[in-house]
Amino acid sequence: MQRSYLSIARMPLVLLIAANALGEVAGAATVNSGNWTQLRGTDGDGHATGQDIPLNWSETNNIVWKTAIHDLGWSSPVIWGNQVWVTTARADGRELFAVCLDRDQGQVLHDVKVFDVEKPESINSVNSYASPTSFIESGRLYVHFGTYGTACLDTETAKTLWSRRDLTCDHEMGPGSSLASAGNLLVFHVDSMDQQYVIALDKADGKTVWKTPRSVDLTGIIPNHRKAFSTPALVEAAGHLQLVSPGAYGIMGYDARTGEELWKVRFKGWSCVARPICYQGMAFFGNDFDHPQLWAVRLDGHGDVTESNVVWKVTERMPSTPSPLLVDDLLYVVNDAGIATCIEAQTGKRVWEQRLDNVFGASPLYGSGRIYFFGRTGATTVVAPGREFKSLAVNKLEGIVMASPAVSDNALFMRSKTHLYRIGGNRR
Repeated sequence: MQRSYLSIARMPLVLLIAANALGEVAGAATVNSGNWTQLRGTDGDGHATGQDIPLNWSETNNIVWKTAIHDLGWSSPVIWGNQVWVTTARADGRELFAVCLDRDQGQVLHDVKVFDVEKPESINSVNSYASPTSFIESGRLYVHFGTYGTACLDTETAKTLWSRRDLTCDHEMGPGSSLASAGNLLVFHVDSMDQQYVIALDKADGKTVWKTPRSVDLTGIIPNHRKAFSTPALVEAAGHLQLVSPGAYGIMGYDARTGEELWKVRFKGWSCVARPICYQGMAFFGNDFDHPQLWAVRLDGHGDVTESNVVWKVTERMPSTPSPLLVDDLLYVVNDAGIATCIEAQTGKRVWEQRLDNVFGASPLYGSGRIYFFGRTGATTVVAPGREFKSLAVNKLEGIVMASPAVSDNALFMRSKTHLYRIGGNRR
């Protein structure tokens, strides 16, 4: 199966040169399977490679530790070595924090206020002021709170090394897009009511390396429908290191080194949340929140390829919030209302469909040969991959679960509204 990250051993010479220009290829510094560096894992695809994660748990079974996280945040945990980091925020948005826990014991190692906010915007009732997921690498944690600021912290001291507070915008419903990494560049979307662009910052000092405005014409589109909350995917395709980047009314492919737009596909959706995944020269992405569809688009185009590069569309019962998961040549999605669907990646054909007893916001995970669907009520449905639906377990925790989980040390790290859990893994 092709993965949405780069392996230097498999990289063509032209891309190896481009990767050297970027510094370190995304993901290459994080081959340690104990690290979970970003939203949906080190490779950004929801795969817990090489991990033996639990099948069964409950509040009284297989919980290694359970630690309260103050205030509210829906960002996913990120992990490097023995550190687990999350962000959180006061309910009124006036103080924004980064919290570090010991991976083995669960005690809080750092709890640092990153930003004060004088006049926070109002947010949607299902959002938080700390919803974007951080990016972590050796010695550095990069945190992002949308319009309220982006910062780099020293992971040993929790001291701020640099910060940016000038990239302001009008989210209206609060921040949502998470950070991505392309070698020495930190990349994120700004798709708000008042402006729409993609930006890359130098990890060393936070200075802007490139900034590319969205090229989709939003003339006549009301400001509320110009927003999006997705996170870009990084993939080697068509001779470029591409950022596959959904926004409102279009998805674009950018050269990760320069920010040059390579191609775009137009659609009529907005407020996209799901992170794309890539496979065999195609990207799979959700294109709307109110009436979500799942599209497949070829990555080899130039310019506007709306009429030429869309391979297939699935138009009914697709997710608004959870991202798709690819296992071998099958896609697995669960929509917000709880309908899970298996789809052929090459053709878009539905293989099976099954209603799960929950509603969903977190994205599914693949590990230990199993697929995990994390419901908002704290119940996780575990199923076997394949062309027939087969439920293996349903596990229940207390509280609301919106954040996608992390995996490290053969353990699941699940965040509820009030706590971070370590489930199973190597006991010391």
